[in-house]
Amino acid sequence: MVNEQTVLRSAWKDFVSGGAVNPRAIRTVILESWRRCQLSGVNPYQKVNPKLLKPIDLRKLCAENIEWLNIAVPVVKSLYMFVAGSGFVVSVADRNGYLLNVIGDPAVVEAIAQGNFIPGADWSEAIAGTNSVGTTLVEGRPLQIFSCEHYCICSHRWTCSAAPIRDPDGNIIGVLDMTGYFDKVHPHTLGMVVAGAGAIERQIKAERAWQEHDLANRFRETLMESISEGILAIDMNQKVFHINNAANLLLGTNQEKVVGKNIQDIINTQSDEWKPIINGKIFVTDLEIDAITQFKKMRLTVTSRPIQGDGVQCEGVVMVLNEITRARRLAQRMSGAVAKRTFDDLIGEDISFRAILRLAKTAANSESTVLLLGESGTGKDILAQAIHNSSNRKKGPFVAINCGAIPRDLIGSELFGYTEGAFTGAKKGGSPGKFELAEGGTIFLDEIGDMPAELQSNLLRVIEDKSIRRIGGTSIIPVNVRIIAATNRDLEKAIKQGSFRADLYYRLNVITIRMVPLRKRQKDIEILLLHFLEQLGKQMGKDIIGVDDRVLKLVKTYSWPGNIRELQNAVERALHLADGPVLLPEYLPEEITQVLGKSSFQSENELSAVEDYEKQVILRLLEENKGNLTRVAARLNIARTTLYRRMDKYGLRK
Repeated sequence: MVNEQTVLRSAWKDFVSGGAVNPRAIRTVILESWRRCQLSGVNPYQKVNPKLLKPIDLRKLCAENIEWLNIAVPVVKSLYMFVAGSGFVVSVADRNGYLLNVIGDPAVVEAIAQGNFIPGADWSEAIAGTNSVGTTLVEGRPLQIFSCEHYCICSHRWTCSAAPIRDPDGNIIGVLDMTGYFDKVHPHTLGMVVAGAGAIERQIKAERAWQEHDLANRFRETLMESISEGILAIDMNQKVFHINNAANLLLGTNQEKVVGKNIQDIINTQSDEWKPIINGKIFVTDLEIDAITQFKKMRLTVTSRPIQGDGVQCEGVVMVLNEITRARRLAQRMSGAVAKRTFDDLIGEDISFRAILRLAKTAANSESTVLLLGESGTGKDILAQAIHNSSNRKKGPFVAINCGAIPRDLIGSELFGYTEGAFTGAKKGGSPGKFELAEGGTIFLDEIGDMPAELQSNLLRVIEDKSIRRIGGTSIIPVNVRIIAATNRDLEKAIKQGSFRADLYYRLNVITIRMVPLRKRQKDIEILLLHFLEQLGKQMGKDIIGVDDRVLKLVKTYSWPGNIRELQNAVERALHLADGPVLLPEYLPEEITQVLGKSSFQSENELSAVEDYEKQVILRLLEENKGNLTRVAARLNIARTTLYRRMDKYGLRK
């Protein structure tokens, strides 16, 4: 060892003095390091490391490396226990060569500190010359630096063994080093350091894996808790191993009492599908079941999915639970079941009309069934919406269905819903009906007089029992719905003819409101005309500032068989034709202008001008719509038959 040191000292002297170095006398890795040190301007004769961190900066650096340093320090201590009393110190440095921790025999620690081998010192190769910490960082592999292999003279009496510490991604994050007097070096010293560094790396990897697993668990728990549906997971022994807070609230339980229990102790149901679901034999989507929990009975929708293991075998079941009322609210929002009209939309000063409004407002404050009677177009649908929006159910849905517009074989499923397989083409999982969608709100049964006789008994049962049964189903579903019905038929006459049930009529006829036809509201005709002119004019970009007196005479004389709806359509049609600021008689539909005769309000020249204008409008619309008469009639707001007469009149039909 003495001869080896002598050879090394001679080679070092030759190199630092600028002489030639025998390559056989020095290892290649050391010679390359000396050359780097020389290029960096390191003083080979320095006896003290010149770069030392302030205490505050050292504390900051330790904090930045605390994650792996907490793992490394126990290993440093364990490694020192093997060499305690043999003249060694064990240390760790960060990826830049700053010493973070030094442990060793007190006398050795004191001696090595004379060259500033202490926490906070920079032992990178560019500052401290060739040394195990700095050169290991450059080479990226374990190294042992013996005595005069060190570039700086302050380290010549030491031998250092070091190995890099890498994170799970392979990046060097630090160095583990063992330093002692050169004459006490042992061939196994480097091996001990390499083993220590490996232990640190394995622990870092395990810690990283645990953190990732813990993070994944926290992500999963956060995800579960962020979902508004109840989520419950069971193993193949049907024991609950996870439940989110939404499920706890839904079932009236808490996680501590539920986890580990059998699912059948938490949810009791007579559903035939329940056992196959919790056994993982079948998987369902939005299956409706009646369930009994610890505190209440409820109707749930259940969606289940398997938990797959490494193979194909199912190792558990995840269930998504919803109370049926929540599903109904979602369906209500999606279907747009909202009443938009209020009593402010009902315009008029007629005494009989104001009496209707007073009765309707009284009805709004009750839960009784309302029956609206009157001709088509009198505003029964608007009044129904206004009653709903003034009632204590205004925050609930408003579901309207026209009993006369749905085929007889479909109206039952529309009203009451159906189960899966109830008929050919039935949707998977079934579908709720309008009564279920109206839960907590109002259902408006328009044209109730056209309801098929076979369904009238079902409706009567709904009114009496406050419950429904889906077509094809057996379960009784309670419903909390207020009914407003309307018809333009004479129901008393229909009862005598046998087309409407008397008992249903009497159950509907709690609060009856008879609408007044427009022809009997003479005072309101002009008010409504001006209202529609302003409202529709804004929508269509037409600014009508006046109404010809002849128009007022016409609208007050006309009988308005289509009532308010016909008046609104007439105004819309007139606005399409109007090309000036005054509403003239010639813009009105023919059936209205014929009431007083054309000669009474229009000269022959005026009539010719209007007819020519109307002809040009029809020609333009025919061109724009490529001859599609249905579209042209719709744009003019007239019937196709009326359009045919106008085209014949102007010679436009081929």
